[in-house]
Amino acid sequence: LLQLTQSGGGSVQIGGSLRLSCVASRFSFVSYYMAWFRQAPGKEREAVAFINTVGVRSMYADHVNGRFFISRDNAKQTLWLQMDDLKVDDTGTYYCAARDTYCEGDDCLKAHGYNIWGQGTQVTVSS
Repeated sequence: LLQLTQSGGGSVQIGGSLRLSCVASRFSFVSYYMAWFRQAPGKEREAVAFINTVGVRSMYADHVNGRFFISRDNAKQTLWLQMDDLKVDDTGTYYCAARDTYCEGDDCLKAHGYNIWGQGTQVTVSS
């Protein structure tokens, strides 16, 4: 079973920082494009950030650009999301996701293209 196992998250106050991790197992991580998505209660899942297979191309949703940073280490089969200057609106369940098909532009930030998902981790930002 192809698997993504997430860790990190938790509760933090406005302006704080958190780092999420996502470890891939049972598939060749280096061949997959990776992304982070999040879902707030009562809302649809939305993209947060994307990174290509070798980590040289990344994209961010407007609402996190400049505050969040996506990175990966293919040797460790690990993806990270560094989240700084957190806001209440960043609260939600965060998911890492993998796809083995090429994407460009906004397509890389659409959930339907991803075929492997992590279990989700809760991030709560409070005032």
